[in-house]
Amino acid sequence: MIVQAQKASFTEPLRLRSGAVLPAFDIAYETYGELNAQRSNAVLVCHALNASHHVAGTYAGEPDNPGWWDNMVGPGKPLDTNRFFVIGSNYIGSCFGSTGPASPNPATGRPWGADFPVVTVEDWVAAQARLADRLGIERFAAVMGGSLGAMQALQWALSFPDRVRHAIVIAATPRLSTQNIAFNEVARQAIMTDPDFHGGHYYEKGVVPVRGLRIARMIGHITYLSDDAMMEKFGRVLRGKDGPGFDFDVDFEIESYLRYQGDKFATYFDANTYLRITKALDYYDPAADFAGDLSAAFARASADFLVVSFTSDWRFTSQRSREIVRALLDNRRVVSYLENDAPQGHDAFLLDDARYHGALRAYFGNIAL
Repeated sequence: MIVQAQKASFTEPLRLRSGAVLPAFDIAYETYGELNAQRSNAVLVCHALNASHHVAGTYAGEPDNPGWWDNMVGPGKPLDTNRFFVIGSNYIGSCFGSTGPASPNPATGRPWGADFPVVTVEDWVAAQARLADRLGIERFAAVMGGSLGAMQALQWALSFPDRVRHAIVIAATPRLSTQNIAFNEVARQAIMTDPDFHGGHYYEKGVVPVRGLRIARMIGHITYLSDDAMMEKFGRVLRGKDGPGFDFDVDFEIESYLRYQGDKFATYFDANTYLRITKALDYYDPAADFAGDLSAAFARASADFLVVSFTSDWRFTSQRSREIVRALLDNRRVVSYLENDAPQGHDAFLLDDARYHGALRAYFGNIAL
């Protein structure tokens, strides 16, 4: 499936949850499949931390660059583009085409840098709603996402209950635990204390806070895999050695893996974007305005829900997904729940798993158009 990235530009200012205002903004997106005559088959896919609008397929001449959820979205796949019109949208604040810290600040002509406002999940959903308006979609058949993308799917059901028929919430949490906030803060400190960060205005210096980005990514990767998955994949295997080197170079395969992931990440991701996305994660809490009562927060939702968790996910545990399910049931919402016994950890939502994919295929197959 050959796809093409698109961009929608909006000149009407967007007021953010912080009170700041984006005077104008772009949203990068891709579409797959065809919108039917009734405009009833549209599905919005929301992405997680380091992904983008490139959800599925490949670009012309780039066969080795499939979309990040290519095993889920496409012709004959669980989210079947022969039946659904699928939109992959890149959120504002990103570094993959939508307006973000590396974009020109219209007030100065220079990159926004540290002056780009902190954005939230609610802000992303508000911007995505404008994209839906632009595409002529009044109501989505479904909004779907995993991890941070699942938070957006949840928020769609809360911010625009009349515009979402089904919310598909995978590997989610309704709010970050203290431990998760702590991981994010360590990653942010690694970036902000990098000498090349320059208070967030490193673009004009012609440098990148590579060291901070590397460490931030290494921390993240530790949390994405379960202990069992990490042991099975790497064990205590030494890399190209018969014994320990008694130095601080790479000894173990896991060390090599983390360094490789950190090095790769620093070549394509923006540090200012990383800071803002992790803050959006930290701030998300739909129950905050309801004295912590998640059931009260979900009272305004009217969509049907599919909630999926993975037993080995210790970052966003199954207990957190069950909290979502209980709050929805308290409001007599229609909810399907799959707690999948997968060993891979948080990243399981991205991987091939027959039971998981079968559940998604069945759920989408039962959505009336």
